[in-house]
Amino acid sequence: MSPDEIKKFCNVHALLFTSSLAKDVAQEENPSHPVYLFKLENREIEKLTAHIKEWVAKAGETDVDTVKAKMKELLLKLRDIERHYTRKEQLLFPYLEKYGFMGPSKVMWGKDNEIRDLYKHGVAEIENVRDRKALENFIDTIISPLVEEVDGMIFKEENILFPTSLEKLSMDDWVDILKESDQVGYAFIEQPAETSHLVENLKRSVIEEAVWKENAVVLPSGVLFLSQLMHIMNSLPVELTFIDQDDTVRYFTENRERIFVRTRSVIGRKVQNCHPPQSVDRVEHILKAFKEGSRDRADFWINLQGRFIYIVFFAVRDQSGNYLGTLEVTQDITELRALKGERRLIDEETGSE
Repeated sequence: MSPDEIKKFCNVHALLFTSSLAKDVAQEENPSHPVYLFKLENREIEKLTAHIKEWVAKAGETDVDTVKAKMKELLLKLRDIERHYTRKEQLLFPYLEKYGFMGPSKVMWGKDNEIRDLYKHGVAEIENVRDRKALENFIDTIISPLVEEVDGMIFKEENILFPTSLEKLSMDDWVDILKESDQVGYAFIEQPAETSHLVENLKRSVIEEAVWKENAVVLPSGVLFLSQLMHIMNSLPVELTFIDQDDTVRYFTENRERIFVRTRSVIGRKVQNCHPPQSVDRVEHILKAFKEGSRDRADFWINLQGRFIYIVFFAVRDQSGNYLGTLEVTQDITELRALKGERRLIDEETGSE
């Protein structure tokens, strides 16, 4: 069966096996365990959907504007569900895939997106609710299906996804998921203090550095061969120049189309000598602030031959905050400033703008 076909039967499947799934073994969970935190978020989501249902029940007897205002308020509160789904998709699903469990990535992610679409539709359409008939239609076609799908996803997570994850993932996997959860953030809950302390201790105890192994650069976030790394850097839609902690130019990307002229003779040159005399003082001022730790970036933008150029200097630091150098990032953002609306990945297939 294709993932799309499975998605159609996903809700039916869950209902058929409700009784047997409910009897599944409940594992004892630590308050710092990612599954415990996912469930904590689900309890808050349930409070919101219950509140929405209450207003749906009394919508026929209440002033339309009052119901509309309350629905809008609750929809805006529900917006944070995006973090819950994103953390699940970006952290939990990849680990399940490593163990050959592909169902969540191919089916549940699709169901998450259906909820996202319903939510966006609801936020967009609520402004058009101006009378009783429009309110009833809004509830029947958007709000009720949205609540049903959100509650249904909680059931699927807690009776299918989480038990399977607890069975398949190792303790090291859960530790890695916990460490990276901060990047996505939590939905509807504050990160428990004990979890915050644990994550900080984990980060301090593991010094992640790049290493050279078998003709490849092994990074904490992946492995790249030197040829790949060079071409990746040169394919970026920005120009990069790096100077070390002694203000010496050490590297620049050789993009096909350049904004500023860079020749290889600049390597080993002091950055102060790469700027006109009248701007050296400003360069020195920025570098001094970077080295002292009082500043981490400096932004500039200029008009150059009819193009709008954006330039940022970033202080580069190691895990302990020690200054390693400065990265200059230059980008022509002329076309970016003119972008409007949306163009999604799916639009690439249809050719639509």
